[in-house]
Amino acid sequence: MRFFILAHGALGIWDEVIFIGVGVIFLIFMIISWIRTRAIPPEWDTPPTSPDTPSDDAKHFRLD
Repeated sequence: MRFFILAHGALGIWDEVIFIGVGVIFLIFMIISWIRTRAIPPEWDTPPTSPDTPSDDAKHFRLD
């Protein structure tokens, strides 16, 4: 009887090698993405504004 750890199928031990290889490649991609996003400064969509500033537009009125 063979000892199967992760995967078992028609490829024998190569099932586990492929499974571990895919997992390692996935982890490498995730680590690279994490390092790249840590190095990039955050981009803010809009500058923060005060919500109490009145609008100069005559078509819009503030609702109380």
